Amino acid sequence: MLTLTDSEIEKQYFMKDAIKDTLALFNKLEQEQIIVEHRTVIEMPNTHNAMLYMPCLDLKEKLGTIKVISIFPDNPKVNLSTTQGKILITELETGQHKAIIDASYLTRLRTGALSGIATDYLSRKDSRVLGVIGTGGMAFEQVLGILEVRNIEHIYLFNRTFEKVQLFKEKLQDFGINIEISVTQDVQEVVQQSDIINCATRSNEAVFNAKDLKEGTHINGVGSYQPSMREIDINAIKKSSKIVFDDIDGAQTEAGEFIQAEKEGHFSFDNTYGDLQQLVLHKINGREDETETTIFKSVGAAHFDLAVGIGVFKKLFS
Repeated sequence: MLTLTDSEIEKQYFMKDAIKDTLALFNKLEQEQIIVEHRTVIEMPNTHNAMLYMPCLDLKEKLGTIKVISIFPDNPKVNLSTTQGKILITELETGQHKAIIDASYLTRLRTGALSGIATDYLSRKDSRVLGVIGTGGMAFEQVLGILEVRNIEHIYLFNRTFEKVQLFKEKLQDFGINIEISVTQDVQEVVQQSDIINCATRSNEAVFNAKDLKEGTHINGVGSYQPSMREIDINAIKKSSKIVFDDIDGAQTEAGEFIQAEKEGHFSFDNTYGDLQQLVLHKINGREDETETTIFKSVGAAHFDLAVGIGVFKKLFS
């Protein structure tokens, strides 16, 4: 069986590849060539740790994947990644397992690709300032996704732990990102300055005040993935004209701020504007007004992992 490590994948599979393979996935979904099951999340008692299991089949490629991923927030204390995962790739003619590949980088990359695609459709074309709230494990590829689709000239960074945000700035610079980067301890400054805002936190309460949003802001939320979690202000949800999910079914059980907004009568999943597939296939419109507030919420789904897992497999072994 073939194996690939995160470091090997990072050298050969990039954000542009992930975006390309994710866009191709939406056409396969439309043609009913993808079979996907909802992910199973098992939370470990008396901890913040969780195990996730995510299966999917690609009938066109005759390949199937299952991703097993662990989320252990305290791992950095023992010099381990918060998120660790593997993707098993199986061919669907004889059932042989063909490869097992690390999935931590691919999970971050596909999530960044989803935000990049959504941002391309929903943000103002002249967006130049990106605000980043939360600089943990998912945040770096979120920035890369935005830089792939918009000509960003300035990035504002905020994290509750100042040392972490400084290290995040250095990581961006070491990667070769040479645009202006400001580190601030004032989240209000981030929100007031930004055309696009990336939220990637595990917060149980809103991480910004909707009153501080500029007119025409686009927001990406990828951090909260459990009903108890919140990061997007409910008032931002109330004022948004377009809210798009990567997976509406998954969001109804996992997107905490939207679940809470529905309970309080400020939002309804039944009246959701649409999902990312509809947006990409032009079944719903992207941004239509320079002043509207838009939101993309990602909770993840197995078919997105399948897209990048098979993408890597084909690029490196075909």
